[in-house]
Amino acid sequence: MKKLNSLLFTAGLALLSGPFLYAQELSQNKVVITGVRFAYPLLEKWIKAYSSENPQAQLIIETRTITDPEKYDVLIEAYDQERIIKEEREVISIGRYALLPVANSKSEFAKEYAEKGLNEKTYKQLFFHDIYAEKDKSITTPFTVYTRLQKAGAPVTFAKYFGYEQQQIKGKTIAGADEHLIKALLKDETGITYTVPGLAYDLNTRKPVDGITVIPVDQDNNGRITKEEKQVDNLDQIIDKLETDKVRNVPVEYIHLSIAKNNSNPEAKKFLLWVASHGEQDLRQFGYLKPEPKRLQNEKEKLERFSAVK
Repeated sequence: MKKLNSLLFTAGLALLSGPFLYAQELSQNKVVITGVRFAYPLLEKWIKAYSSENPQAQLIIETRTITDPEKYDVLIEAYDQERIIKEEREVISIGRYALLPVANSKSEFAKEYAEKGLNEKTYKQLFFHDIYAEKDKSITTPFTVYTRLQKAGAPVTFAKYFGYEQQQIKGKTIAGADEHLIKALLKDETGITYTVPGLAYDLNTRKPVDGITVIPVDQDNNGRITKEEKQVDNLDQIIDKLETDKVRNVPVEYIHLSIAKNNSNPEAKKFLLWVASHGEQDLRQFGYLKPEPKRLQNEKEKLERFSAVK
């Protein structure tokens, strides 16, 4: 009788612990990703490809709002992180994004500057509060600048490139994500802003999004806009130019993915290692530039060393 009771007790424990162990396994395989929202389409492509090879994995994106979710594994940022963040998180930089000036296609500004383009002096006068900046007296066309309200990767990168801080960008500040700038722009026939190629262009047709005019810039900084520099109607041509030439007046920055150095999720480590090895092939499709080859190799080696630590 005692033996039978013992067997029943053991069987009961197995039945009770089964769901717990299964839930624990699911928890270990779950990876929560959050961060800059314009990168989500690219991350979704990576998640789908990784999950097809690793069906046990549960990778989800929790949308960033004003703040990040309380708990997450992988953080996506669009500007270089502060030293204290790098001390706590392992950061890898897979691809690069550019920032392009855009205008509402119905605006007089779009019609005029699609032909004239922007040089550095004009850029600064249009977008920044700077009483010392050299003025371009030829700017007489009405325009309304739209920019981000909260600190974010795109405005930080945009301002830093021209020697300013985000708070020095002038114009109407919009709460929310980068796509909200585009929505505001499309509602205002005087609107101009800066944005990533993935929001300025239709990723299927590779042409500018309906209602948006991409404004050409003085790419060699010689003070004039050439016929070649006006060729901004094809996303792949833009990427080719940015990847092969040292283009001026186009801010470019890396997309940074990070994971906690201590007690990090093993599945998240595997995912980032997979991204480092496979992710580059998807960058162009979503409007990103390839990373510099030497930097990518260093990133892979750094991640491999980190992933080997239990």
